[in-house]
Parts: sequence; C-alpha cells; structure tokens
Amino acid sequence: MPRGPPRGIPIAVGTKNPYNSAKIQPYGYDRIANVITSVELERMADLSSPTGGPIKRPSDGKEVQSVAFIQCAGQRSEKQGHLPYCSGFCCTESIKQAMYFKAQNADCDATILFDDLRTPGAAGEDFYRAAQQAMVTFSKGQATEVVANGGLKVKFKDLILDGDTELDCDLVVLATGQVPNVGPDPYAQLAVEEAEDEDEKAKAQAILENAPPSILNLDYRQGTDLPQLKHGFVDSHFICFPYETRRTGIYAAGPVRRPMDMKQAMEDAAGATMKAIQAVENAGQGRAVHPRVGDLSYPSFRKEGCTQCKRCTVECPFGAINEDEQKYPLFNESRCRRCGTCMGACPVRVISFENYSIDTVGQQLKNVEIPDEFEEKPRILVLACENDAYPALDMAAQASEELTPWARVIPVRCLGSVSLSWVTDALNSGYDGIVLMGCRRDDDYQCHFVRGSAMAAERMSKVGDTLQSLNLEPERVAVYEIAITDTQRAPQLINDMAATVDKIGMSPFKF
Repeated sequence: MPRGPPRGIPIAVGTKNPYNSAKIQPYGYDRIANVITSVELERMADLSSPTGGPIKRPSDGKEVQSVAFIQCAGQRSEKQGHLPYCSGFCCTESIKQAMYFKAQNADCDATILFDDLRTPGAAGEDFYRAAQQAMVTFSKGQATEVVANGGLKVKFKDLILDGDTELDCDLVVLATGQVPNVGPDPYAQLAVEEAEDEDEKAKAQAILENAPPSILNLDYRQGTDLPQLKHGFVDSHFICFPYETRRTGIYAAGPVRRPMDMKQAMEDAAGATMKAIQAVENAGQGRAVHPRVGDLSYPSFRKEGCTQCKRCTVECPFGAINEDEQKYPLFNESRCRRCGTCMGACPVRVISFENYSIDTVGQQLKNVEIPDEFEEKPRILVLACENDAYPALDMAAQASEELTPWARVIPVRCLGSVSLSWVTDALNSGYDGIVLMGCRRDDDYQCHFVRGSAMAAERMSKVGDTLQSLNLEPERVAVYEIAITDTQRAPQLINDMAATVDKIGMSPFKF
C-alpha cells in the first residue's frame, strides 16, 4: 500500500486573506460542523500528527470513516462572491489529503468530486496515479448541496452518467482557492485625484473605500501599493516578466503574485531573489531593467517649456516621475524602464532621452522619400513597437511573407512613446497612410511596458479631429495590437492599409 505524504506539510501556501467559504451557501460551511475547508483539514492533520492518531470529525470526535472532497468550491464561477479563476493547487492538495485518510485506514472511503482535475508539475500525474493505487475514488461530478442527516449527504450531478445522485459521508472538505493579499489598487487611488466631476469622484471614492488597507505604503505619485491585474494579484506578465510587478525593483513571490503551491512558491522566491540582484546591479551601473537592460539613458526635460500639466507623472506606467516643490517633474532613474511613455504624453514636447527623442524619430520620418503625385506610388509609415511588432515583422521577412513595397517601418520603444506630432508631421509630409503597431493588452498577453498600448490607443482616439482639420479620411491612420507570433498577421495589416489607400486615393498633400 503506497504511503501518503507526511501530515502537517501543506502543499498549498495560502495568503493572509483566505476565501470566505460561507459564501458557498449550498454546502453549509457556516451551518454544518463537519463541513470544513482544506486549510482546516490541514490543521487537524497537523494536530493529530504528534500522536499518530486518526483524523477525527469536529462534531463528536469520532474517527472519519468516509470523506468527500468537493473541488472548485467557490472557484471557476461567475456567481456573486465566487472566484472566477482556478487557483491551480487545489486538486493536488485534495489528493494529498485524501491519502492522509488512506494511510491511516485503508478501508476509509475517500472520494474526490471534480469537474476538471488538474495536477500541474512534473510529478502531478504520478501523484494522481499513486492515489488511484491507494483506492482513492475520483468521481467526475458537480456538487449541488450538502445536507446533514445524522451523517452528511452530498448531492451532486454525475457528469459521466448525466444524472443526479448522492453520496453519504462523515466529513466534507471544500477545496477553496487563494485570495490575493494586496492593498488598494493605485489606479483606483489615482482615479479619485484625477476625477473631472463630483459624480466621477464619488464613484472612484466608493471603490477606494471598499478596498483593503494599504500594505506597502509606497511613496508613488500613482498610489501607495502595487498595481493589480484582473483578479487582484500583483503579477506582471508571466511570459515576459516572470517574478516582476509593475513597480521597478519590487518583486512578488508566492501567492501574492498568483495562486500556487509550496514548491512553486519556493521556486518563485528564488527567481524573485535573482531578479532583485539583477535590478540592484543594473541600478548601481545606471542601467535600465528589463526589457531595456543595458540602456544607460534616462528622460530629461526642458524646464522653461514645461507647463506643469502633470501628464507625464500620471501616465508613467512605473511611477518613475513625481513632482518637486515647484510642481515640476522629478524623475527617479532607478524606477525608470526607458519606455518613453512620458515623452509621448508631453503635449509641449519638452521630454527626451539622449538617444531617443521627438526629433530623432521626427527626422527619420521626414527623411523618407515621398513619391510625388506623378509617380503614383503611395507611401505608408509604420511605427512598430520594438518588443513585439518589429520582431514579428522581422520574422515575417525571414519567412518570406509578402509586404507591400510602399511601407517604411520605424521602430519605437513603445507605442506609448508615440507623439501625436509624429502623426501630424507625417500626414503633412505626404504620407498616404499610417499604421501603428504595439503589444497586445488583453487578458492573455500584456504590453511590455504595461500601459503603453492603452495610452497610445487613448491618444490616437483623438486623431480623428486632426484628420478632420486636414480634410483627410480617418481610415488613413490605424492602430493595432500585435503579438510577437503574428508573423502573418502583421504584414497583412500593412498590406490592408495599402489596399485602403488604393481605394480612397493618395494623400492630397502630395499635390
């Protein structure tokens, strides 16, 4: 008989804010003594471990002869108060805890009710098979209700037989998820300050009042804590920025970053430590951190031209710009990732880098040869983010994907660094179409500089006024989000612009 794992060694690392299981009303957690959570079962196993005694049910102290584990309890659900995401560790934890009972008493009935069973990690499948060999029962079903009838009765829908059935047991264990332990979202704090009217301010204030208290109390213009993703965790993108948060030099490890088990948390801590060492080394040498490692430049501004509009301080994705006593921008080079979003945000064009400025890109687009009206050759400007869009076009060329010869591609650090002046100058110079390509910013991906694509989309939404003032069609300017794998889509979007220009005609500024 395979032995279960040692009791008292939890697989899952929880946060300081466990999920409130009372929200799962049909399971009777707050009404029935013998309905407990996986966290509570771990504590019970830990207490019985010194004596080697069996795990006993809370109501009367009798040894558990049958136990049912309900997976995804309050998880993967859009119901009010439930967690819409999968915490990832729960199935493995329930298998481990079911083997507690089997290791004590091979005749104990241990049943795991699941919809989808997930055991991530190299050893996950072996762990699952070990539980099967120990005669743990795996039943594909969705629990609907737990009722007390002397013992317990779990009502569930059998997803294999497609029918309703019941299961009698002594103890029910709810596999609940992990809730992020974070402070208020900085963007919620910023919304209160930047609200344009009292109604908008009241709504933002209500969100902030219901937020948890501040944990880190950071001195950032944009708020006191770490920016959060969709479900409240402080992770950045797990592919592009493992272990990182959206605050330069601050690295989250364990379930603060995303739900995970203890082994993953240990690896996470090691990765976060290595990232922190790298950040310290880069800061000591005056260099940026990923994704522009080695860049020694940092933004500066021309004070006499600054209007103190605060656009740069508000839009900086990394909170690298505060304000001095005179309300002028105060740059913190160690926080800066050199994305140039502040440069693109500045309406008076006074922010620049030594090796990247409004003028350096402006000169590039102005020095492109623009065919006159007699040559009947359009010219399309492509401003491509250097992190995803530009590499996608590069790989498209290597794959011999066809690209219109009328396009001229200029890489930019981030779409957030694009200034509206570049668009205006390009149109005035006779470009027939402009395509802006930045990173994706949906739930499955993330702009490399967090908010660059979002800022660019907001700015470009106002380009219509410029086009209208120039008597130009709005179709001449297009903004797209590109993944680095879009090696066919990226050139096709530029070809689509060429087709659009062919349809609506070349720019009247050529004439």
